[in-house]
Amino acid sequence: MTNIFQEAIANRRSHYALKNESPITDEEIINRVRFAVKHIPAAFNSQSTRVVVLLHEKHQRLWQITKDTLQAIVPAEAFGKTKEKIERSFQSGYGTLLFYEDQRPVRKLMEQFPLYADNFPTWSEHTNAMHQFALWTMLTDAGFGASLQHYNPLIDERVAKEFNIPADWKMIAQMPFGVAARQPDEKTFLPIDDRVLIP
Repeated sequence: MTNIFQEAIANRRSHYALKNESPITDEEIINRVRFAVKHIPAAFNSQSTRVVVLLHEKHQRLWQITKDTLQAIVPAEAFGKTKEKIERSFQSGYGTLLFYEDQRPVRKLMEQFPLYADNFPTWSEHTNAMHQFALWTMLTDAGFGASLQHYNPLIDERVAKEFNIPADWKMIAQMPFGVAARQPDEKTFLPIDDRVLIP
């Protein structure tokens, strides 16, 4: 493992204050997503992960849908803080990646390998997580700040309708990104010897 790769991993952080700016072109953002989706491994080579790239007004629309959805279910006295968090930390950014798992290849593998059928939905989530981590790190390396959010399943139906998402795609997470407006808080770590076992 090269020092450059280690540094990229260490630099990946959660940024909750974003600006609507980009250090790279939209084409470069899309190329990074295409590269990750092409090369990240998947259990049984299922290639089940799907990523939707929302930029500019489509990014704004996603977070407006999220606010509208939450306003209908969050108590009025609490919604102000929710709205502020979304606008400052997510909607204020440049774009959002939506992570999905296509259930068709997952079901196909369940049918092909019945002995492992119960495991394929879990392995599908593992595949998606690798894509999330890789793209989060790649965005950081390009000069963005980002975070990982989970407003699904609350927003799934309206988002699917708005962006013509196939019915077999299951939403897993949302990753808003933009130029970081401030540095993240210092990260703390549990003792590494409690987390790595050397028998």
